[in-house]
Amino acid sequence: MSRRPAAALAAVLLAGAALLTACGPAGGDGDAKSGRADSSQVDDMQQKLDAAESAAAQADADATADNG
Repeated sequence: MSRRPAAALAAVLLAGAALLTACGPAGGDGDAKSGRADSSQVDDMQQKLDAAESAAAQADADATADNG
């Protein structure tokens, strides 16, 4: 049973890393000249990162409850 929460946590962390990578200077739909994202893109990515962190915390709590 402990593999399912661990796999979920790993998936969330990988998704978060992919989102952060997509927001880098070479990625995303930001200003092509400066490599910067506009504030709405930054806000959107922050919301996604917050959701990923929340899901990771929930998966960790579930894993602790399953193992405790």
